[in-house]
Amino acid sequence: MSNSVSTLAPVVIYTSGFCPYCGWARRMLSDKGVDYQEIRVDRDPDQRAVMESRSGRTSVPQIFVGDFHVGGYDDMAAMDRAGRLDPLLGLSEA
Repeated sequence: MSNSVSTLAPVVIYTSGFCPYCGWARRMLSDKGVDYQEIRVDRDPDQRAVMESRSGRTSVPQIFVGDFHVGGYDDMAAMDRAGRLDPLLGLSEA
């Protein structure tokens, strides 16, 4: 039995190894029970190019909920503090 929940839209996190912010982003989503797809851009240069094209940024993590670009970990944490992350993830009513 899984403790994870399906969100309204797929969650994708572009990450790299040895990135503390990437770990914090994964932990936040895991703590919320959210399934996500992790794409390691340090292992796949083509995916780094996709990330940069989608986000307009070169740093990791870059987090997407469906086509919505959340931003990096700090952006996601700010959305969470403001009460806007859970509704985006489909975890609570807006």
